[in-house]
Amino acid sequence: MSTTTIQVLYFAQVAELTKKRQENWPLDQATPVHNWLQALIERYPTLAPLQARLKIAINQYHVEHDAMIQPGDEVAVFEPVTGG
Repeated sequence: MSTTTIQVLYFAQVAELTKKRQENWPLDQATPVHNWLQALIERYPTLAPLQARLKIAINQYHVEHDAMIQPGDEVAVFEPVTGG
């Protein structure tokens, strides 16, 4: 089986800490968001303090951490936004 990728987009402070706005990650099988987030923290340890607050959108839909990421998905990583 050939490896497929997911496109990962980083926003706001997450982009600042990763020093990237986007990148492609190899992903050849479905994986739960919470497992993928652990790999993200391992790759970018500076995100560890934000880990509990990080939000994920898959293909532009907000998802919980038990959702599944599929090969070919677009995954956005950001912090919650508050307004006033």
